[in-house]
Amino acid sequence: MKDIEVTPGGSGGNQVEVSGQRRSTWLRRLLSWHWISSAFALFGMMLFALTGFTLNHAGQIPASKQVVTINEQLADELLQPLRKAQLSEALLPAELLDWLSSQHELSLPSGQPEWSEFEVYLSLPRPGGDAWLSVDLESGELLYESTDRGWIAYLNDLHKGRNAGQAWSLFIDFFALVCVVFSLTGLAVLWLHARERAAVWPVTGLGVMVPLLLAVLLVH
Repeated sequence: MKDIEVTPGGSGGNQVEVSGQRRSTWLRRLLSWHWISSAFALFGMMLFALTGFTLNHAGQIPASKQVVTINEQLADELLQPLRKAQLSEALLPAELLDWLSSQHELSLPSGQPEWSEFEVYLSLPRPGGDAWLSVDLESGELLYESTDRGWIAYLNDLHKGRNAGQAWSLFIDFFALVCVVFSLTGLAVLWLHARERAAVWPVTGLGVMVPLLLAVLLVH
């Protein structure tokens, strides 16, 4: 009788090996996407987490407010360019901007003012504060007021995207996309490890259900 030689493994072993290699490849790829997205999101997540706390406790955090006021009578050589600009509702003339810069060290950002029959008004909102400028086109009285509410208000307004400009708005969109990638790749890594770690899905489910139940039952 001839001895029969049995080769260990067989087709079932090959399938397990291929499946393990595929799982290892996906795990490495997902971990790469996960750490790259986390690197991009690091600053934004810290900023939005901090300002989420300060916004949630805005009533308990004391606010510091500084107000700067300028009240001047414009000379005729400054009023005449303003009256000419009124006819076409143009931007503020360079003569006035140069005078504000030299006399009051005030550099105004470009913006379209609001023209009326007797007045020009320029609104200057910004994160953490606001400002405005008005000139009476008949009397030549100039009023400027700037309010600064402090760095906490500044960061809170960045959180909300308030008066922060187009560039910051694009950053928020990019940050939101990176956070989605970070979250989904993290979920995929959890799914790959779920067989070895029994607590993965209960903990993940708890993270979903707690805010959902709070919103449904306690938020009115």
